[in-house]
Amino acid sequence: MFEPDPAPWPLDHLALRGSDDSAALILKHEVLSWKALRSRVGALAGWLKERVPQPGARVASWAGKGELTCLMPLAAARAGLVHVPVNPLLKRQQVAHILADCGASLLLGNKARLSLLEAGDLPKGCPALEDLAVLAEAQEAEALPPSTADPDALAAILYTSGSTGRPKGVMLSHTNMWLGAVSVAHYLGMAADDVTLAVLPLSFDYGQNQLLSTWYAGGSVVPLDYLTPRDVVKACARHGVTTLAAVPPLWVQLIEQDWPAESVAPMRRLTNSGGALTEDMVRTLRRMFPQARLFPMYGLTEAFRSTYLDPAMVDDHPTSMGRAIPFAEILVVDDKGEVASEGELVHCGPLVAQGYWNDPERTAERFKPAPKASLYGGMAVFSGDTVRRDELGLLHFVGRTDTMIKSAGNRISPQEIEEAAIATGLVSEAVAFGVPDARLGQAIHLVVRGSGDEEALRAALRADLPNFMQPAVVRWVEAIPLNPNGKIDRAALAKDHS
Repeated sequence: MFEPDPAPWPLDHLALRGSDDSAALILKHEVLSWKALRSRVGALAGWLKERVPQPGARVASWAGKGELTCLMPLAAARAGLVHVPVNPLLKRQQVAHILADCGASLLLGNKARLSLLEAGDLPKGCPALEDLAVLAEAQEAEALPPSTADPDALAAILYTSGSTGRPKGVMLSHTNMWLGAVSVAHYLGMAADDVTLAVLPLSFDYGQNQLLSTWYAGGSVVPLDYLTPRDVVKACARHGVTTLAAVPPLWVQLIEQDWPAESVAPMRRLTNSGGALTEDMVRTLRRMFPQARLFPMYGLTEAFRSTYLDPAMVDDHPTSMGRAIPFAEILVVDDKGEVASEGELVHCGPLVAQGYWNDPERTAERFKPAPKASLYGGMAVFSGDTVRRDELGLLHFVGRTDTMIKSAGNRISPQEIEEAAIATGLVSEAVAFGVPDARLGQAIHLVVRGSGDEEALRAALRADLPNFMQPAVVRWVEAIPLNPNGKIDRAALAKDHS
C-alpha cells in the first residue's frame, strides 16, 4: 500500500503549490499566474463567506468551464462550504432535483443557463447569481487566508449522472480529494511544466481531478468546452498540451481526426477512464502518439479512482485495468466475501467517499465494512463490477453485475460481445445488453455504429463467438447516445429496446 505522505491538507491549499510567475489557469482571454490564482481564490472565498456564513452549507455552480467553475472547488473549501458542481449539460428539471436534494443555499451560473430556471426550481432561500457579476463583486471582497479545516470534513458533493436511476450525491472530504490529487500526480509523473487540457466536465470526478492533480504538481490547466473533436486537436497544438484525459466515446472521435505534428509532439501522457479501451483503440493510440505514455485506468465516483495500468505494460496487456493506484487497496472477493481470482472489485482505503448525501439506504447497499482480508479496514466500496485477477496480479474487467446478460443459463459479459464486434473492423462502436425474453431469460441486443453490413458482421461474430453469445437483434445507428459525462448511456439504449 502507498502510505499517505504528505498527510492530507484542506483542499484549498492546492492553491499554494505553484511558482508565483508561472501559469496556473489558461482561460480564453486571460492567463492566471499562480500568484493571481492565490489572490482570486482568497477573494472568492471571502465573498462566499459573506454571502453564506453557515459552515457546511452547500453552494452549487452551473456553468461551462471558466474562471468561476475552476476556482470554486478551492474557494468554497476555503470558505468552509460544500461545493456542488452541476454538469452544464443537465436540463432544468435535473438541476432542480440536485438543488433540492442537497439543500443548496446559493446557485452560481452563467446567464444563459440561469434564464432556463422556472418558478419553484430553486430551494427556499437559495438565490441564483450570474458568474460574471460574482467574479466582479469578489474583487472587492476581503480575501480569506488558507483554511485550517479538518481534512475529514465534507468538501464537495458530486452527483452521478443518473443513467441508472435518480442521481446520487457522492460525499467527498478534503482528504478524499487531496489524496486523489496526490495519487494521480504521483503515478502520472506530473511536473510543474505540464499543461493539462481539461475537456471532461468538472462535475465529473475524473474531470475535476484534471484540475486538482495538475495543480498539486504546480502545473497549468487549459479548460475547454469543445464543440467538435477538432477543437481538441487545435487546442493541443495552441497550448502545447502535455496531458490529455478522455473517456472511450471521445477517444473514438479523436482517433478519427488528423493530428498535426504540433499537436502530437508535446504530448507526454494520455489517460483513459469511464470505460475500457478496446485493444484496437490501444494499438491506434500507441501508433498515433508513440512518445506519449498511455494510462488505462478504472474508477468509480464513490472511491474516485481504483486502478491504473503501468504504460510499460500496455503493449503486452492492452485490455488490463492494471493494479491499485497509490492510497487504494483493491480486493477481488466472491459471494462469501473471501478473496478470489474472479469476483466483485472492492475498494478500501482513504479514497473511499463518505457515502451518498441524504440517502442512508443506498449508502448501506454500496458502502460496507471492508472484507476481513483488508489491511486498511474501515468502510469499503463494493463496486458492483466483476473483475478477474491474472497470474501477474493484473486486473481485467469482466462486466457490471447489473449489466451482465443472463441468456439460456449463461452469464455473458457485454464487453466481450462489444469487443468482438469492434474487432471485425465493420463497426467503430458497439453496445450489447440483455432484453427480457420468455424462452432465453434475456436475448442479446447489439447496437452498433459502422458500415451497415449486417450479413458480414453476423458472419464474423459466428466465427468468433459461441452460439449462446450471438445477438438476436443488431441495430445500426448514426450515433451512440451518451450521458452528460460523455459515457455511453446503456440505460437509455436498454429502455429504447424494452
